Amino acid sequence: MRRYGKHTDEDDIRQRPNRKGNRPRTNIRPKHEDAVEGMVLTVDRGRLTCLVDGHVVMAMKARELGRKAAIVGDRVAIVGDLSGQKDTLARIIRIEPRTSVLRRTADDDDPFERVVVANADQLAIVTALADPEPRPRLIDRCLVAAFDGGLEPILVMTKSDLASPDKLLELYGALDIPYVVTSREELENGDAAERVREQLDGKITAFVGHSGVGKTTLVNALVPKDRRRSTGHVNAVTGRGRHTTTSALALPLASEGGWVIDTPGVRSFGLHHVDPSRVIHAFPDLEPGTEGCPRACSHDEPECALDQWVTDGHADPARLYSLRRLLATRERREGD
Repeated sequence: MRRYGKHTDEDDIRQRPNRKGNRPRTNIRPKHEDAVEGMVLTVDRGRLTCLVDGHVVMAMKARELGRKAAIVGDRVAIVGDLSGQKDTLARIIRIEPRTSVLRRTADDDDPFERVVVANADQLAIVTALADPEPRPRLIDRCLVAAFDGGLEPILVMTKSDLASPDKLLELYGALDIPYVVTSREELENGDAAERVREQLDGKITAFVGHSGVGKTTLVNALVPKDRRRSTGHVNAVTGRGRHTTTSALALPLASEGGWVIDTPGVRSFGLHHVDPSRVIHAFPDLEPGTEGCPRACSHDEPECALDQWVTDGHADPARLYSLRRLLATRERREGD
């Protein structure tokens, strides 16, 4: 049976309904010329808190971004309701190119890469001098991640009232890394925060450290009171700190022009994402000694020139041991 007459109109044609209830797919994407730029401050279960023109806006990722995720520190283009009022939700439609990335894996055997912070200028590696004891190999891993991701490292040593910083300063002195030594009393009276702030003004600085080293306490001393986070304690039995920071959060410095990004405390810092050939770049006191190494040297073989480099007094033997420990861990992973 003929349903339509000889002279049909487009409006007369019945369209088959879309079973999924969504619009037909198209390769044409909106340009969003009215999008404004914002900075991601924190991410929580798919909702992103962003700073737009001086006020906070809640947003979600647009479908056209696919699986690409926005992280703390990202510069993003946002459309929709930008008022920041309660129960409003904007949409992130573009993530701008990143200038730096701090990445890590749970361990060296884990292929899942976790992007922690984007666009930071510096990485403040916070370590306690006691309670808990410093972990030089964790510091070395953070240095590798900083150099690999394009961040300038800073070493912040806390709790100097419990132990001397001389040993760590001797170990890392050859790297010419900026450092600040603080004590609990100095954190309370503000002297330590002022010295740390001198290294941070005008820059975006990510803070990373083992749980219980006083990282969040230090961040709290740097930011306005209404933005502070809770602090925890060190377990007297295990010597480990309790996680008080569960997600990365960007906070403005008390002075204008700088940001600190507080990240969750880490108990391991995997480097699965870092090519082993680039690990040596995190050891500038050892790198010149590789000029005499044979081609494709693993830096852990009889012909390696680094042994003579250390014997001649150009670097501390502990640094070479740390490098080889990292490389050995990488080799074990690749051999699995």
